[in-house]
Amino acid sequence: MGKLNVRRIGKIFRPDPSRVIIKSHIPSGEGRIENIITRVLNLSDEEAHKILQDIIEDFSGRHKNIWDALDKHYNRIKKHIPSNQRISDTKRALLGAYFSQEYTVQSAAFFNPSIVKHPDQTQVPEGSIRFILSFRAVGEGHLSSIEFRGGIVDKEGNFEFDEVSPFVERAVAVNNPVYKKDILFCKLDEMHEDCSSLSNLKEQLSDEFNLSELRALLNISPEKKIHDLKDTVLWLAESNYELQFKIDQKLSERIVFPSSQNESNGIEDARFVRFKYDDGEIVYYATYTAYNGVKILPQILETKDFFNYKAITLNGEYAANKGMALFPKKINGKYMVISRVDGENLYIMSSENIHFWETAQILRRPKYDWEFMQIGNCGSPIETDKGWIVLTHGVGPMRKYCLGAILLDLEDPAKVIGATREPILEPLESERNGYVPNVVYSCGGIVHGDNLIIPYAMSDTNSGIALVSVKELLDYMLN
Repeated sequence: MGKLNVRRIGKIFRPDPSRVIIKSHIPSGEGRIENIITRVLNLSDEEAHKILQDIIEDFSGRHKNIWDALDKHYNRIKKHIPSNQRISDTKRALLGAYFSQEYTVQSAAFFNPSIVKHPDQTQVPEGSIRFILSFRAVGEGHLSSIEFRGGIVDKEGNFEFDEVSPFVERAVAVNNPVYKKDILFCKLDEMHEDCSSLSNLKEQLSDEFNLSELRALLNISPEKKIHDLKDTVLWLAESNYELQFKIDQKLSERIVFPSSQNESNGIEDARFVRFKYDDGEIVYYATYTAYNGVKILPQILETKDFFNYKAITLNGEYAANKGMALFPKKINGKYMVISRVDGENLYIMSSENIHFWETAQILRRPKYDWEFMQIGNCGSPIETDKGWIVLTHGVGPMRKYCLGAILLDLEDPAKVIGATREPILEPLESERNGYVPNVVYSCGGIVHGDNLIIPYAMSDTNSGIALVSVKELLDYMLN
């Protein structure tokens, strides 16, 4: 059998430097902050009004809710203002502007996409589905975040994409999120922290507690050992957070931007999956890698509607590498994951708790010349009547990345029953130049009709979509 027929749809998603958010811009040193505040407060009302008017004229067309952003950033520095100081609304907004900056969220790249079925399938033509694409957007300083696009695809593989809003806006962090005590202390133990020194703290905390309660107990504790571990405990707690988008924000206006210290250098390679529980409940999960410039921390996002999110740390000896991809349902009563524990081979893991991964077994080693360097997954397994399709990436000579696939047994996914001997997708001449050359990569596809839809990245810069016949792919892997 010859090579599979692969159809690229021709749509290319490119980084757009005009997509900007407003971030806080607070210089280091209290003295400098107070100097800036003093200069602004010393302006006359007329001067302040004119400067603010110019700012609004210059920037309001680039941001949907500029006033909210200015007020948010004013609140971050108001502790430096004497409590008896009266400040006009104009100077309040102006101070917010002085401690703000624009940030281009995708100035460098828009890549590593995944695709899932949209939770809202109302008013969709018969035979079509509405979908959500997620992308890794990379801006200044190689900081990664997650953006979204939407559209409709019919059974023949014809796409209609939603109009992209010119605005993009961060979610609001939920104040005082709730934590589970057993999960926090299990993770601390896994990090080789001396949890015995935290026994008093553990006894004082309820099974579920909020961040304010944790901070209060850490601050009042007289024990030196607890005080020494305070930063570590808070760092871990704050790595688990909740986000909310405004209900009027369009899909393309939402960006999941780094919100915790462990994500200070980005949210990398989110693999979204539509997970169906035995009772019919649908939850969308996305495994991703949090990076702080020094170490990675595997995390999982949870949402039911793409408006409200929870970010939770993944735990266990084998939740320690990049590229975890969750099966879309439990198998034999357990969650299952495909991962690359050692950076070289594919592994499969199972667990009764989605947040804990303590065991792993080898699933597949590099076999063909185009994957001799390493093999990894390209998103969550896809269920068919013949088995689980797992898109893979293989790294060969000259660090060239290609996409392939393996087929797993439906009832026992630890069994590989088929594989592509040659790549499904490899970089074309027009796709091989970019931030990292000679790469095609995906974070997850879906099946609709006879089409396996594969959104893919081109050399860590742009993205596209390719289609492969499911029937032809299965025949190719099984024969």
